[in-house]
Amino acid sequence: MPAKMQYRLTPSDLETVLALVRGGTLAAAGERLGVDSSTVFRNLQRIERGTGQALFERTRTGYLAGDMALELARHGERLESEIEAARSLLQVAPEQVSGQVSITTTDTILHGLVAPAMGSLHALHPQLQFDLHAGNQPLNLTRRDADIAVRATRKPPGHLVGRHLGPIRVALYAPRKSRIRSLDEAGAGSVPWIAPDDALPDHPSVVWRRKHLPKIAPTYRVDSILSATECVSRGLGVALLPMFLADPHPGLKRVSPEIAECTTELWLLAHPESRHLRRIATVLHHLAEHVRLE
Repeated sequence: MPAKMQYRLTPSDLETVLALVRGGTLAAAGERLGVDSSTVFRNLQRIERGTGQALFERTRTGYLAGDMALELARHGERLESEIEAARSLLQVAPEQVSGQVSITTTDTILHGLVAPAMGSLHALHPQLQFDLHAGNQPLNLTRRDADIAVRATRKPPGHLVGRHLGPIRVALYAPRKSRIRSLDEAGAGSVPWIAPDDALPDHPSVVWRRKHLPKIAPTYRVDSILSATECVSRGLGVALLPMFLADPHPGLKRVSPEIAECTTELWLLAHPESRHLRRIATVLHHLAEHVRLE
């Protein structure tokens, strides 16, 4: 009988494969499992010998999962979700949701939309804890680097499930006390522009400016839209900014109509295997109800 027919796969085997798929290295997998790298290595060797096949390709940067490893990891995710759902049944106070939820988004969306909604969520469920990740590079929900993503995109990834929260509208803004009154004045070249060209070269506002105002080069290059907003409020120049963030800002004034070509969509995203977990479903529902773009 072939070895892979004799081997009895265990839940801990699935946990090991899942951790290595998510972590990509023995050290990262060990950190997720709470064991050292050598233990992960020995367990993987045992699993591969037992199943009669190599599950990962060893590379100089880590462990690359093969098709079978990915399939086993999906079973591991379902098992993980079921165990967590079962644990929630044992809570002393079933009406209270507890646990840790990781949310990834950009600094702009975090400060302008997500953070204002978190206070009321904590008041409702004080036993919930949150890891908030802000950056332009989204964490990988498939590897479970985060539980929930709140992202601006015109086309969300097909392997995630989510809810459309509405359009992110953009206009040109100037310092409140400046004499700039219109986009035409700002586009004439005499006004400093602030933009995230290097950090976000494909951002709709950058693409629009390069297309319609090709002679304008930013005087100030920043690494985020939030930084651009603060620089405008300090009187450094003008910038194309999301209206949800800039309209309420006391130091800014809108000097153009909405620029339709810059519009993107805001999505609330989660992994299909985890979205029904009570702690994650609770946060998803709350954000969907309380994130306000207008």
